[in-house]
Amino acid sequence: MRGHIRRRGKTSFEYIVDIGSASAQRCQGCGRRFWVERKPKQCCPKCGGQLVETEERRRAIKGGFATRKACQAAVNKVLSAVEARTFTPPTRITVKAFLLDEWLPAVKGTLRPTTYASYTMLAREHIIPRLGSLQLQKLTPGAINALYAYLLEEGRVCGKGGLSTSSVRRVHAVLHRACHDAVRWGRLTVNPVDAADPPKVSAEHAERLPVWTAEQLAAFLASVADDRLFALWRLLAMTGMRRGEALGLAWEDLDMEKGRLTIRRAWVPVNGVGQMSEPKTRRGRRTIALDPATLDNLRVHVARQADEQSRRDAAWNDSGLVFTGKDGQPLHPWAVSKAFRDLSRATMLPPIPLHGLRHSYATLALASGVNPRIVSSRLGHSTVALTLDVYSHVLPQADQEAADRIAELLVCL
Repeated sequence: MRGHIRRRGKTSFEYIVDIGSASAQRCQGCGRRFWVERKPKQCCPKCGGQLVETEERRRAIKGGFATRKACQAAVNKVLSAVEARTFTPPTRITVKAFLLDEWLPAVKGTLRPTTYASYTMLAREHIIPRLGSLQLQKLTPGAINALYAYLLEEGRVCGKGGLSTSSVRRVHAVLHRACHDAVRWGRLTVNPVDAADPPKVSAEHAERLPVWTAEQLAAFLASVADDRLFALWRLLAMTGMRRGEALGLAWEDLDMEKGRLTIRRAWVPVNGVGQMSEPKTRRGRRTIALDPATLDNLRVHVARQADEQSRRDAAWNDSGLVFTGKDGQPLHPWAVSKAFRDLSRATMLPPIPLHGLRHSYATLALASGVNPRIVSSRLGHSTVALTLDVYSHVLPQADQEAADRIAELLVCL
């Protein structure tokens, strides 16, 4: 590998360094060469001739050095990086092209469908409109911070206001992973997102999870006792299951005799369409116990579903799921959330989303003294630390109770 320095004009110098071979395509008609940086071209965009794959020697060229000495120092730095295999070949690929043509297709098979859909949405709606035209290798921490500031001020797609801090941090997470992979794949030398500053969630402004008290939860369940999906509302409230986990529950996952159910899959919306997916975390595959009242509600639900099946006969679609529509088809997750919202509004209780039943369960369990490890296992969290972090607002009460109990022991001595 050799570097060559030459004068550019009368006032500057440039270097040319051989950085090794790379995949390319060469036109058999006009002889033009095209580097394979993204999707290979089907034909020559200049003359339409046939392209053949080849290995070509590649050169790095850079000018603008005021003196030969400065240019030589840059050459030495490039040669050292090439020899150490840390040199990133120059490329004009844009942020948009890298995200859509290279990164998202590459990571699709490693992500849950819902996660991939979320990554795609964040990239298309929030990252690409502001940074997509920049060359990937010219992406700077300053440009990234400017993106975060814009999203906080006016980042909503509808154009009315900015995104929440947590939403901007999700954008940050996607961009950080994409650039991290770009470094691993030789597209970047360093990850510019490492030096960016995503907005921080302060303790003062941390959003309290919307929950119901035990009295409010009991009032809701009493008000919907005659609802067709009462067994679903009761199950969510008494187990903290995620919406998709409950909707993906099959009859074969229920053991009525032992009073247990096993969570193996989730029915989730992907681009507006319901789809079976793996549990959210590795610990998401779990078996949890059910209380007697919830088991009784499920038995009533069995009878109701059997009656609906007998009345529909040939029109019944046997999906094998516990909670279905009146025709046996899986319920759409968004429709279930809307049904819960309508029912909760009718009760005049403080409004919470369907996911609030999960938060309510966890809050009540921890506040009543249930071991956090048990609560974490039933929720399917990846770690106990995550459970304690998410529901830390419940712990001060338990901490005070612990202090009082120790004090009572000392008084007795």
